[in-house]
Amino acid sequence: MGFSWMTKKDLIGLDIGSGAIKLVQIKKAGRGYRLVKFGVKTLDPELIVDGTVVDASRVVSAIKTLLEEQGVKEKNVALSVSGHAVIVKKVGMPVMTEEALEESIKWEAEQYIPFDINDVNLDFHILDRAPAQTGDQGQMDVLLVAVKKDKLAEYTQLATEAGLVPVVVDVDAFSLENMYTANYEVKNGEVVALLNIGANVLNINILKNGAFAFTRDISIGGNKYTEAIQRDFHIDYAQAEKAKQLEAVEGVEEKAILGIIDGLNAEIATEVSRSFDYYKTTSNNEQIHRILLSGGTSKMPQIRARMEEKTGVPTEALNPFNKIQIPQKSFDLDYIRDMAPLAAVGVGLAMRRVGDR
Repeated sequence: MGFSWMTKKDLIGLDIGSGAIKLVQIKKAGRGYRLVKFGVKTLDPELIVDGTVVDASRVVSAIKTLLEEQGVKEKNVALSVSGHAVIVKKVGMPVMTEEALEESIKWEAEQYIPFDINDVNLDFHILDRAPAQTGDQGQMDVLLVAVKKDKLAEYTQLATEAGLVPVVVDVDAFSLENMYTANYEVKNGEVVALLNIGANVLNINILKNGAFAFTRDISIGGNKYTEAIQRDFHIDYAQAEKAKQLEAVEGVEEKAILGIIDGLNAEIATEVSRSFDYYKTTSNNEQIHRILLSGGTSKMPQIRARMEEKTGVPTEALNPFNKIQIPQKSFDLDYIRDMAPLAAVGVGLAMRRVGDR
């Protein structure tokens, strides 16, 4: 999935989040991939707020700095978007050719998209076609994706001003799917939930047999922990961030911090459990077999235990570099392991190729 143009060739994946920018470049290596570039640049909290770019010039400066630090020469870039400006719907439609669907999709989409249809970019993917019955045209499931044009323009402009050429814009959930299918064995009948918990947004992407089944974005993430610590201890943002990482801060007890973290872990896990319950109502009560956690907030103490407790689903850390070759001479493997939770969307973007669909 994604909005793309030009001909197929390599690009870099650039995941612009509220808390950090993540850059990934990979190359095909036999049947797999090899890591070429990887870097993370932390952003001040006031630059991107709730997915909205507040200070574009400083974000552009951060992108340029990251490109220089990593010595990136490639200009073509894949970006992704998420949140309330993105709508993903699985809809049933009469069977038709992809060409016919492309001509009619705008009119079909109007009944499913809560925005003015002229204010969004549309894309679609035919998931499957049911065999036609006698005298029946047959039905097919179509994945419909709409992204508000102003959101697309906001993020592509950042890349353009940083000297890059945006050639693919994807959705976070689909980037996670790309990353997962390249790094993990897809088991027949297995239902897997990929949870990417960033600074402001939790992406939920449920896959069955390695293919899309359900997605939802929830406005909750790591910044909520920081804000709670600031409020309870009357300290500034920088001090609260240190305390969240369980670093020593004067007047702040670790036991109290762990209590705040545990409460918010439970809140996030409850939101996930509600989404799972909704998924079950739309999928003949299909059970989810395992959860894979990524995103910076997935590093919070005891969050996996809370997730298992609230959902009843085995939970593990996702490794976006699971099957990617990492040259030991080029990378600090301890740094890669530490930053891996932040790289999931970026790795999925880096696997895109200009001109694919």
